[in-house]
Amino acid sequence: MSVLPSDLILPAVTDVSTVDWAAIPSPAFVLDESRLRRNLTLIEYVQRESGAQIIVAFKGFAMWSAFPLLREYGITGATASSLNEAILAREEMQGEVHVYAPAYSDEDFPRILALADHLVFNSFSQWERFKPQVDAARAAGRELHVGIRINPEYAEVETDLYNPAGPFSRLGVTRREFREDLLDGVDGLHFHTLCEKDSDTLERTLEVVERNFGDVLGRVKWVNFGGGHLMTREGYDIPRLIRVVRAFREKWGVHVILEPGSAFGWQTGWLVSSVLDVVHNVKDAVLLDISVSAHMPDVLEMPYRPRILGAGDPPAEEHREAVDTPPGAPYLIGGTTCLAGDVVGEYVFPGPLNIGDRVVFDDMIHYTMVKTTFFNGVKHPDIGILHLDGSYERVKTFGYEEFKAKLS
Repeated sequence: MSVLPSDLILPAVTDVSTVDWAAIPSPAFVLDESRLRRNLTLIEYVQRESGAQIIVAFKGFAMWSAFPLLREYGITGATASSLNEAILAREEMQGEVHVYAPAYSDEDFPRILALADHLVFNSFSQWERFKPQVDAARAAGRELHVGIRINPEYAEVETDLYNPAGPFSRLGVTRREFREDLLDGVDGLHFHTLCEKDSDTLERTLEVVERNFGDVLGRVKWVNFGGGHLMTREGYDIPRLIRVVRAFREKWGVHVILEPGSAFGWQTGWLVSSVLDVVHNVKDAVLLDISVSAHMPDVLEMPYRPRILGAGDPPAEEHREAVDTPPGAPYLIGGTTCLAGDVVGEYVFPGPLNIGDRVVFDDMIHYTMVKTTFFNGVKHPDIGILHLDGSYERVKTFGYEEFKAKLS
């Protein structure tokens, strides 16, 4: 059951049963405009009611053809973690450019400095290294906000791969390493310890931040709460988020920034694939025109099991009646690269799968397109948008030139 305010009215979304999947060229990442607008309605409400500034984190959602929609809902900035993302933020998002990276290079920093409105340093050594350039830019008239990333040494992230505050983390400054003598020129703090968490986790995290860094909070103008605020997930406690942010703002007299990535792209679209072949080796294995490792890397890295529209889980091993695969048994779903482990897992379908049939993976917009590769030179999925009127727009097709451009 969603925990939503009574005055929040969400727009309707596309009924997947009405989509003509066969009419969409395969393979393709398909953004559903109706679902993105639903998420943006929620995000806009939180921004208005909490008083926080919400910007989009490119590391989770960087589909720049959708940025005009974000601007419609009052999203005025983006957070970048590299020079390339900073350029994209300036050119396509056309709002404030917030930059944080674990480390800046001497080669990239001057260009990043020219693009950034907010600039966060991961360590005091990096701040000392680049402070002369920041001071020179400010002396020349640039309005530039500078922050230090802190590590509260508290997190409720179950997967170590995604835990920014885990043991020996290289991300952020712990309290024992914090340099109050180097705060001249610093006007903000940044922390990021969440990963697809609810607002109760944020509330507990803030208690630790206040306990460990309360003396510093009173000396800054803004605090960036980072990402991981999955406010668009069903059941997320939005009223609590608004209450927690308001209380923090009022207590410390600071501007609060949230920079989710997943919340924008959460449940907003699909990866459409088609069956190239079905082979049998004790089990039936389906080869799709996509790659798990190249196009859905989090499935292997996290790992997690994606949902396939119209498919279900196979029966438990102890309930199977034979070693060999009987008719109608689960299919082992895999990609088309040479990697032996390019496999999603087993799924049960309503009927037999045949060459040319569509297999549609759900929730494949956030943390997918931003992480894809051209491994093995396999065809890269198109990027398209399913519009409110039901029309499909193919906004990007990848070919040999994109593959070649990554090599030398």
